[in-house]
Amino acid sequence: MTDTITTNYTRADFQTDQEVRWCPGCGDYTILAAVQTFMADLGLPKEQMVFVSGIGCSSRFPYYMNTYGLHSIHGRAPAIASGIAVARPDLSVWVVTGDGDALSIGGNHLIHALRRNMNLKILLFNNQIYGLTKGQYSPTSEKGKRTKSSPAGSPDAPFNPVSLALGAEATFVARTIDMDRKHTVEVLQAAHEHKGTSFIEVYQNCNVFNDKAFIELTGKETRLENRINLEHGQPVIFGPEGENAVVLEDGAARIVPTDSVAAGDILVHDAHAPDPSAAFALSRLSHGPYGPTPIGVFRDVARSTYEQDVKQQLVDAQEQKGAGDLSKLIRSMGAWTVE
Repeated sequence: MTDTITTNYTRADFQTDQEVRWCPGCGDYTILAAVQTFMADLGLPKEQMVFVSGIGCSSRFPYYMNTYGLHSIHGRAPAIASGIAVARPDLSVWVVTGDGDALSIGGNHLIHALRRNMNLKILLFNNQIYGLTKGQYSPTSEKGKRTKSSPAGSPDAPFNPVSLALGAEATFVARTIDMDRKHTVEVLQAAHEHKGTSFIEVYQNCNVFNDKAFIELTGKETRLENRINLEHGQPVIFGPEGENAVVLEDGAARIVPTDSVAAGDILVHDAHAPDPSAAFALSRLSHGPYGPTPIGVFRDVARSTYEQDVKQQLVDAQEQKGAGDLSKLIRSMGAWTVE
């Protein structure tokens, strides 16, 4: 199979006979609908798609996608998906994970998948809580978060997933919101077109254990003044009337009134910049969905994939030395006879 094969699907073709078992009102429903709609419009055969998940509410995702899929083990979805991607580069491989699954027990698997630049698409649902296990604070929960297991408040400083991905040299990094299906589909499309590891943080509301965590970005009265929509090639201006702008000063991003600076001083977003410094500075404008928060594609750069590099190594080895001798390799460092 190749990307040239196209088919005509509707969202219903990607729905399964499994009962969707999330809490009523969970943001996962909206994300599922967006992904199913996107996959239908993509036109690839369902048999060419694979969804791999770990453990958590988000990780039930493969049950609800009528594609190949695997509900794997806690935190290890990127590792398992990496094996699939290397063995079958013709497949479209997607990882669905959560802030607890990916950033706690799965932290190392995530960062190494990002740095290796395998052809994976990673969706990290961030609800800033452990929902499946009934509401403990997670690696992205704000400091001081009070839960049943942290009645005095969380003492931990939270991860910023976008900053983490950029620091791991990810070639595609984006953020979207569960309630904005149009924006989510646009980001999914950009991630699919990217060759290499695509990382998308999805702000996802847990209406049972962490309701309205993202209200500043979704509420009618606050979303326009707080959403910083990143568009490649466009100046970073936001607010109901475009009254706020972002500038770079000594490498740090800062928000200023638009009319207080010259137009040429406003940061023009360059998602394709080889140096991730500006994208990282943008990611540091917020450490969670509080106040002005960048949404969209932070980085989208070209770099050879892990699969391409390994394949080239094999080609080079054949051209330089001919066929290898496995027996000679095994004995090259000495051998022992056990009697």
